Amino acid sequence: MSSPIRAPSTSSCSYIRPHSCVTCASRNFKFPMLLPQAICTTPKVHRCSGGHMEASSNANPLKTCIVGKFIPGWSEAQPLFSKQSLNRHLLPVEALVTSTTQDVSDTPLIGDDKIGVLLLNLGGPETLDDVQPFLFNLFADPDIIRLPRLFSFLQKPLAQFVSVLRAPKSKEGYASIGGGSPLRRMTDAQADALRESLFEKDVPAKVYVGMRYWHPFTEEAIEQIKRDGIKKLVVLPLYPQFSISTSGSSLRLLESIFREDEYLVNMQHTVIPSWYQREGYIKAMANLIENELKSFDCPEKVMIFFSAHGVPVAYVEKAGDPYKAEMEECVDLIMEELEKRKIANAYTLAYQSRVGPVEWLKPYTDETIIELGKKGVKRLLAVPISFVSEHIETLEEIDVEYKELALESGIEKWGRVPALGCEPTFISDLADAVIESLPYVGAMAVSNIEARQSLVPLGSVEELLAAYDSQRRELPPPVLVWEWGWTKSAETWNGRAAMIAVLLLLFLEVTTGEGFLHQWGILPLFR
Repeated sequence: MSSPIRAPSTSSCSYIRPHSCVTCASRNFKFPMLLPQAICTTPKVHRCSGGHMEASSNANPLKTCIVGKFIPGWSEAQPLFSKQSLNRHLLPVEALVTSTTQDVSDTPLIGDDKIGVLLLNLGGPETLDDVQPFLFNLFADPDIIRLPRLFSFLQKPLAQFVSVLRAPKSKEGYASIGGGSPLRRMTDAQADALRESLFEKDVPAKVYVGMRYWHPFTEEAIEQIKRDGIKKLVVLPLYPQFSISTSGSSLRLLESIFREDEYLVNMQHTVIPSWYQREGYIKAMANLIENELKSFDCPEKVMIFFSAHGVPVAYVEKAGDPYKAEMEECVDLIMEELEKRKIANAYTLAYQSRVGPVEWLKPYTDETIIELGKKGVKRLLAVPISFVSEHIETLEEIDVEYKELALESGIEKWGRVPALGCEPTFISDLADAVIESLPYVGAMAVSNIEARQSLVPLGSVEELLAAYDSQRRELPPPVLVWEWGWTKSAETWNGRAAMIAVLLLLFLEVTTGEGFLHQWGILPLFR
């Protein structure tokens, strides 16, 4: 597939997208179970290159919200519902909000409640001995490997098999970057920096780190939050763009935890699902790119190569994952910022880290690098656009594998923008995002009130999960069981090999009476 190479230009359309009104943020108007939010701010005019958008228009920011959808090629937002239908949906929300809130102009910013911020991230093995159990946790997540409902009981056995199979290769990768992932150390540093920035902005808050697949697990962070008596919680995934496979997976885990705990049910919370569009983040990324361009002999001739973590196409096309649209808009916003600085380099976007036999978002990073080499590109600056901390996919996959591929493909000069880490502009903007998201204070945010809003609006855990991927189990399975035949696709053959391994595993389980399924007590249930 040919990868687009673009020069910075103005976007193809303009539209008005006001800040989201959280009381009706969910596309299907389901009400939050835990906390009705009412966060609305002023409209903002900006551009897009296409994709799914939502807009709201507020006569009274606490009472009404008109939702529309942006369709590529349309000149204006088209209403999803008639005015009468919309009013029927909004009346219960108005009653709910007005009965539990006061005018935001009279609401104190902090009050006496203890405020907490929960940073969500992937997690990573800290030692080589952690690699296999980490991989098991990763592949045991149904949001990572999606099995057909009929085979859902194989989730853990398959995770065990794949993790054991891949552990040796993964250990080599982690050994090459120091014997473990630096993600926890860097995330802890970001948490400390965020806490200090919030304190400097007169918002005393405790900041917690919850990892999805390794320590400190999200469950551990939640227990500490309860022990500390937190009353208002801001959930902040450290993924700039929202995806059902990253932020969504962590939110599903939070949903299950919240539903089983009376304390958490009564704790007010809100989620910042994505923040790729924030001015501070955009400027911080532009700063890093501008600095790295200076290391080249001819900065203006450098191709800026944005590499994002990929997701299966089915997530976007079947489940409504906004990840691709958010990623493309994010790149456009960064290039707009660079244009303001008189930097007009050519650029492109590709997706890395694909696994399994299904189709992932294209163009692929490795294929794009080869293609750029064939087209005569000699200078390439890689930008890890979906990562804010250094880890295996930046330090090994980009810095080693893709660099070697680039040099072999004819690219002579290679550079890589570092992850944001604790970059001051970035951390300060995250602190502003937290302050602006505190319940009922959106209209009186202390800074950056005109910040662009993401495609996924603020809301509670339940609202976000109701709006995105509500039919998760109906997606196509990751292994194409019945499509046999000759093909040279490595992805397809990897999937077929995996399925053969699963069938062999099942055969051994049944014939020997020993193995993972018997140990977990699954097969005996079917005797």
